[in-house]
Amino acid sequence: MLDRRWFSNDGPFVREFEAAVSGYTGVKHCIALCNATVGLELAIRALNLKGEVIVPSYTFVATAHALTWLGIRPVFADIDPETHNIDPSAVERLITSRTTGIIGVHLWGHPCETETLDEIAQRNDLKVMYDAAHAFGSARNGVMIGNFGECEVYSFHATKFINSFEGGAVVTNNDSLAHKMRLMRNFGFSGFDNVISMGINGKMSEVCAAMGLTSLESIEELIAINRRNHDCYKNHLSGIPGIKLQERSDGEHHNYQYIVIKVDESQYGRTRDELVDLLNSENVIARKYFWPGCHRMQPYATNEPDSVDRLPKTEMVAARVVVLPTGQTINTETISRVCDIISTSVS
Repeated sequence: MLDRRWFSNDGPFVREFEAAVSGYTGVKHCIALCNATVGLELAIRALNLKGEVIVPSYTFVATAHALTWLGIRPVFADIDPETHNIDPSAVERLITSRTTGIIGVHLWGHPCETETLDEIAQRNDLKVMYDAAHAFGSARNGVMIGNFGECEVYSFHATKFINSFEGGAVVTNNDSLAHKMRLMRNFGFSGFDNVISMGINGKMSEVCAAMGLTSLESIEELIAINRRNHDCYKNHLSGIPGIKLQERSDGEHHNYQYIVIKVDESQYGRTRDELVDLLNSENVIARKYFWPGCHRMQPYATNEPDSVDRLPKTEMVAARVVVLPTGQTINTETISRVCDIISTSVS
């Protein structure tokens, strides 16, 4: 990159990274971007969504913010308490004449019920897209995430197991949609001097693409580490009353990126918050994802005060989930110590 003096503006590493992502996922088009939030915004605008779009509240706030930033009202749907993904039956109840789309989120890398959501969208003349920030490397029914809906958005932020320091991408099998988003990420330029559409600066830099390529070279090794950590947690946490590991049991390819447990206070004897505080006091970085839910954050808590009443399952899950540390820097001995803290804390 330094020898070429080509640092941005659709450089060779960006094109190579896009081709590598497409090749790995089997998706026809990959549009690499500066981050996944811009990816959501480009996809939303390219799909001409407006009015109201149905989304889960149990997600990172960027999913809702991307809509609000573009003047669209996010309508929060409840989730399935087992999968933590958006509940299609809840989606169907929220459709009105103002609804133009659905955004599903593949939480923890576990795919949404894509077939049901697609059927609901087709029957109601809606567009459906997916926030796949957690799901790179996961599959549903043998098909890699990235191939569902009109398009899907990946995150390659530094916190993800495949990262480009900071970055994201929209992937799609729709030729015209891909062309539209390529224009939009570069101010609408077609050639050097010809601007033919609205656009912004959403480009990925060459150094980020180079990091993404380096990550992809090790993807199977990284997934193997994630799975080793998952299996180690599973072994040590089994039998602790009130602690349930969120698992995927369908045998599909999965990235095992997150270690998610649910705390049942009635059996464990402590609240989820008390466990998180205890772990943090022992220098274990444990987080309350995705707490307290987008509907309790601003501006949504003020604008949509009735959301709490229609999201009982979201409220329940958000009050119980803990995400435990994993990744390349965590070894099995550390996991054993973390689980010992959880085990000895049972009241």
